[in-house]
Amino acid sequence: MDVEVKGGKNESYFKDEEIKLLIKRSQEGDQSARDLIVEKNMRLVWSVVQRFINRGYEPDDLFQIGSIGLLKSVDKFDLSYDVRFSTYAVPMIIGEIQRFIRDDGTVKVSRSLKEMGNKVRKAKDELSKGLGRTPTVNEVAEKLEITVEEVVLAQEAVRAPTSIHETVYENDGDPITLLDQIADTADNKWFDKITLQEAIESLDERERVIVYLRYYKDQTQSEVAERLGISQVQVSRLEKKILAQMKSQMD
Repeated sequence: MDVEVKGGKNESYFKDEEIKLLIKRSQEGDQSARDLIVEKNMRLVWSVVQRFINRGYEPDDLFQIGSIGLLKSVDKFDLSYDVRFSTYAVPMIIGEIQRFIRDDGTVKVSRSLKEMGNKVRKAKDELSKGLGRTPTVNEVAEKLEITVEEVVLAQEAVRAPTSIHETVYENDGDPITLLDQIADTADNKWFDKITLQEAIESLDERERVIVYLRYYKDQTQSEVAERLGISQVQVSRLEKKILAQMKSQMD
């Protein structure tokens, strides 16, 4: 099949009539056509992902979410419109990634708590100038007419997360990190998460999407099937295979 290449943008795409034929077949349930569309538009998804680099997310994770947006655009594309598919797909991919970033922040903090955190910071700065020292929590609470507990909660809400690799102190010149302070008998969830992440990374693209939708978005097998354009039975079979594979690797 011939593929055109846009000059200067390094973006591949099918001729209009060819892509529309594949979309029509995909919307009628042809999985091979669906897979081919995704395969030939990977570069398009990556081009969108580049806009969201340095947001604190792994590029591969954003690519998975972008691929979901691509599949949505395939399902919803109206073949009667005289619009190039890539023109329609890009906003769908962007929207899917933006929703993911909005809904899955590393630390979720309410807007009111963030605003209170900013007020606390401002009050501390003002008190420091007037007192010539760092104010106590009680003094900040009194100035803002809130409780000490509210001051502490607001400060923690706007505090940047601490890396487990951050140096806590140095022992004879050797840096001791927060991770070093986690005893072997401590909560093993840290290491379970690392093992789980490695198991997920060993899955192929569609398997990772299924795990994300089922266990991070709490979607039913039927919802996942509809989203991926496959049957609920296929999702069930794939899910059993995925869990068995992950369990074997984690063990």
